[in-house]
This record gives sequence, structure tokens and C-alpha cells, in this order.
Amino acid sequence: MKRKTDSRPDKTPEQDGANMPLSGHLRELRNRILVVVIVLIAAMLVGLNFAREIVNVLLDLGRANQYQFVFIAPQEMVIQYFTISLVFAGLVGLPVIFYELYMFMSPGLSHLERICTVLALLFGVVFGCLGILFAYKILLPFMLHFMIGLSDGTGVQASISVASYISFLMSIFIIFAVIFEFPVVSVLLNQIGILKVEWMKAFRRYIIVMIFFAAAIVTPPDIVSQVMVAIPMLFLYEFSIILCSVLNKFRRKKQTETEEQQGN
Repeated sequence: MKRKTDSRPDKTPEQDGANMPLSGHLRELRNRILVVVIVLIAAMLVGLNFAREIVNVLLDLGRANQYQFVFIAPQEMVIQYFTISLVFAGLVGLPVIFYELYMFMSPGLSHLERICTVLALLFGVVFGCLGILFAYKILLPFMLHFMIGLSDGTGVQASISVASYISFLMSIFIIFAVIFEFPVVSVLLNQIGILKVEWMKAFRRYIIVMIFFAAAIVTPPDIVSQVMVAIPMLFLYEFSIILCSVLNKFRRKKQTETEEQQGN
């Protein structure tokens, strides 16, 4: 007896993924998590190999501003090497995590949503790295110089714990990596309808006050460092408004063209 042939058109990989049963999704999720774990472990081992050099680079930033470093526990340097290796693994593994997350989500997304997701993940990594670079190259040298200068004339010599110093740098890096994500977050919230450009413009004066308040919290108590932090934050806010406005105009144009084509 002849088998009945299936007359339905072949499914695309996206349709197959969208129609996958729950057990299939769970297996796929398990496999993708396994890939991420393997990459993170491998990156941590690589980071351990270069941890001493990375710690020395960070310490050189302080030594350039006349800091003298000590460790007050036998295991302190080892702990810092592991801390740096974990941070290194997180930075290296972040693109892999985003990629695996996107591949897991993509079957349920439309073509436009997939493009927006890829761009958001890509620019999220880029802006996060820019935030870390800004903190390392511009902000931290000034902050460290200012804070060591507070001890001038007091007869007190600064001997900083390595653990405290590395912890301080990691905090600053994380803060500015998050701050520089503001345009990406703003665009995502705007595209899903939670954040309106009109609201961003209307509350601009209040946001400026909040930015300077936040800058005063994360910087030493001097006006120069506060301005150095506040200016990039103000730029990112204005850039977010411009970016959201341009994307909204593009989306409205596409909707108009689609409606005209449907009308014809």
C-alpha cells in the first residue's frame, strides 16, 4: 500500500521551532545553557592565566597616582585573581549568552522583532564596553588623583588594600557599564510602547537634576568630577531622545507604506 504523501509545504526552521513541543524546548534550553556553562568555565580558566597581568594593569593605574598597595590577608591576592577571572569570564561569555538567548527566542519572533533583538544585543555589548572604557580612561584617573590629593598636608600615607582597590574599580566599571546602556534600554521601552518620547522631553528638566544628583553620589565631592560624570549621562539621555524619535518616524513611515499597499 502506497504511503500518502504530505501535500503541505515544507516548514521553515522558524516554524519548526515555534511548533516544537514543550519537551523539545526544554531540551534546547538545556543544551544552550550547557554551551554557556562550558564557555564560561573555559573563559575563567583563560582569565586565571592572565589574571596577574590584568591585576597589574589595574594596580598601575593607582601607582601612577602615587598609591601604595598592601594585602592584609595571605589569600587576598589569590582571591583577587579569581575575582578578575570571573569578571573576565563574564565579559567574554556575555556575547555567547546573548547569542544563545537570541537563538532560543528567535523562532517565536517576527522578522522585524529578530532584527531589533539582534541590534539591541549588539549595541548593548558595545555601549557597555564604552562605559567601562570611559571609566578606565577618563573618570578613574581623575578620581584617584583627587582622592589621593585629600591626604596632602595631613602626614598620612595612603596604603590601600588590594581587595578594597579592586572592589572599588569593579563597582565603578559596573556602574558605568549600566549607565551607558541607557540608550538601548530607552529604545526597547519606546518600541514596546512603555516609554514615550514626549514623556522624555517633558521630564527633561527633572532628569537633569536627577543626573547631577546621581553624579554627586558616585563621584568624589568636587564639582569637576561631578560634571565629568554628568555630561556623558546628559549626552546619552539626549541621544536616546533623538534615536527614539528617528525610529518612531521610520516605523510610522513603514506603517503608512504598508497601509497604502493594502489599500491598493
